[in-house]
Parts: sequence; C-alpha cells; structure tokens
Amino acid sequence: MTTTSTQPDAAASGTFVIGGDLPVHRLGFGSMQLTGPGAMGEPRDVEGARSVLRRAVELGVTLIDTADAYGPGVPEQLIGEALFPYRKDLVIATKGGFVRGSRGEWITDGRPVHLRQALEGSLRRLRRETIDLYQLHRIDHKVPLAEQIGTLEEFRQAGLIRHIGLSEVSVAQLRKAQTLAPIATVQNLYNLAERHSEELVAFAATHNIGFIPWFPLATGGLTTPSGPLAAIQARTGATPSQIALAWLLQHSATILPIPGTSSVEHLEQNVASSHLQLSSSDVQQLDQAAR
Repeated sequence: MTTTSTQPDAAASGTFVIGGDLPVHRLGFGSMQLTGPGAMGEPRDVEGARSVLRRAVELGVTLIDTADAYGPGVPEQLIGEALFPYRKDLVIATKGGFVRGSRGEWITDGRPVHLRQALEGSLRRLRRETIDLYQLHRIDHKVPLAEQIGTLEEFRQAGLIRHIGLSEVSVAQLRKAQTLAPIATVQNLYNLAERHSEELVAFAATHNIGFIPWFPLATGGLTTPSGPLAAIQARTGATPSQIALAWLLQHSATILPIPGTSSVEHLEQNVASSHLQLSSSDVQQLDQAAR
C-alpha cells in the first residue's frame, strides 16, 4: 500500500487498451457525483468540481467516464472547462440514450434522431471533434437494437466517435450487438457485493472487452467486525473502499473501475488503492464471502 510520503499514481493499476488502440490506466474516474442531488443540476461547489478533475489527471488518471444525462450535461461541461486542451493520453468516455424527466426520472431514448442530438451536445460540451468512447447508456426496448447500434456505427464510420460501448447489458445482448458493430467496452453494476454480472465479466475477459463497473465501491455486508474486510483493513491500513477497488483490479485484467467523488481527499484515497496488492488468500476470502 502506498505510504503518506508517496503520491498515489493511477499508473500502478496497470494498463488496458480499449478497442486495441486506446491505452488507459485501469483505475479511472466517474463524474456522476460532480452534479447536484439526484445527478441533477450543478454541484454545490463548481470550482471544487473542476479541481477534482484536474487533480485526477495529475494523479495519472487517463480514463474519465461521464454521460449527457448527468446534470443533464453538467459534468461534460465541467470536464471541457477544466481539462481542455486535453492531454494526449486522456480518454474521455461519455454516454447517450437516457433523458431526464421533469422529476429527474431516467427515460430511455434510443431513437436515431435522439442519439444524434445527444452526440452533438456531448461533442460541444466536451469541446471535442471525436468522442473516444461513446456508450449506449441503456438499450431502448421500444427501438430495434439494430437501429441503435447501427446509428452508433454510422457515427464511428464518420469519425465522430472512435469506439462503441454498451451499458447494462447481458451476454446475449452483447453477442447480438457484436454482430452489428465492434463493441469495445461494457458497463454494468458490479462490485464486491453485487456480482450478478459475473458471466459478463468472464465473457469480456475472454474477448478482451473492457468491463467498466459502476458503483464499484460498494461492500454490502462485508464490513462486519468479523468479516474478511476487517481483517484485511487491520493488516494493511486500507479503507473498505480501497480494498473493494483493489479486489476489482485483481479480479480481472479487463476490469476498469471508475470510482467517483466530489472530494480531492477521497479521490486521492481511491487512486491510492492502485498500490494495494491483496494476497491470494485475501481474494479467496472476499470471493467466498460475497457468494
């Protein structure tokens, strides 16, 4: 584990190459918390949010994940303001396919006309001519999948996006999408306590597809004093969140955790998890406890 005298460095998490040509440090940053309550509106401290983004890059983070539905548009705008002009090694991933209702509810919209409007808005806010990784935020079951993936493939062929990703999909849905276009990443709910996407994690590893777990810090009921997290914490001095991130990084070489925070201090703690090496016994105990 990193000491207080050593600056955390996301490079210690290792490297994964998205789509065969976009190398990123595996521990990234998720921007959803750089908004107001319920992922609506601006954060309370706008300049503080920009500082978190700048510090993430200083700490070696080269993958930042966002979405047009956050805010809506707020983190994308902040990313453009804080980080443009971008470092050459920084990969920005965003998503389209969700809109927010009047009460903040999440509504799928995978119509080609909406996806085009969403992409144009993301390009403008992020100050980009090409989105590195553009993810379908959710499959819209009111629209044929071929139309949704076909639209993203049109964007890719036109040079508006570089790679296509999917969010919250099954192995069967991923397989079908792969017949329509190259899929570089998938993003599902997955963490130490929530393991329903295990089959997809294994499929992604076999096919060299990046697996981006959202809500990666959750530990569920594993934080009991008699549980394995407590023993690892006592031995290493790591926090439960750091252990959860270290477990993800060791669980599969294609997992790309994107913990989010609006605090520079928490950001530094998250990146420090890149330096934490769990023993094989630790990993086995955590696996068994989660099951």
